[in-house]
Amino acid sequence: MKDVRDALFVAQRTDGTLVRRPMSPHLQIYRFQLSMFLSIANRIAGVAASLGTLLLVWWLVAAASGPAAFDTVQRWVGNPLGLLVLFGWTLALVYHFVAGLRHLAWDAGYGFAKASFNKAGPIAVVVTLLATALIFGIGLSLWSHTPVLAAPSVGH
Repeated sequence: MKDVRDALFVAQRTDGTLVRRPMSPHLQIYRFQLSMFLSIANRIAGVAASLGTLLLVWWLVAAASGPAAFDTVQRWVGNPLGLLVLFGWTLALVYHFVAGLRHLAWDAGYGFAKASFNKAGPIAVVVTLLATALIFGIGLSLWSHTPVLAAPSVGH
């Protein structure tokens, strides 16, 4: 062996003969496909959904801490940047859920035919966008109609 790294590609068959293992192709070999993007997006969505849960924890702790803390969180979440973060978190949660359903179907042995595999990706994206818009729209409409709790009057 000319290079010590070559030893990494040597394997032994069950009969004892040495064989050279194939080297895994690099990203430059593969043509970028939707399924590759969706796989990467699922991982990113999982991380984003987990990080977004910190916002939920902040909101719950503030709700338990009192009206002043809760008002601070509500004001932060209600500004344009906060709404963008909420929308991104909702999108991540929904996409990760939809992609999880696809994986569940694959685990059950469905959807491996090339035609159904290629159809399922765009369907997952459309379902994600529609469900996110629906959930976010309902959430905003409920939020804007929720009365602000007034502090109890003293002396009555």
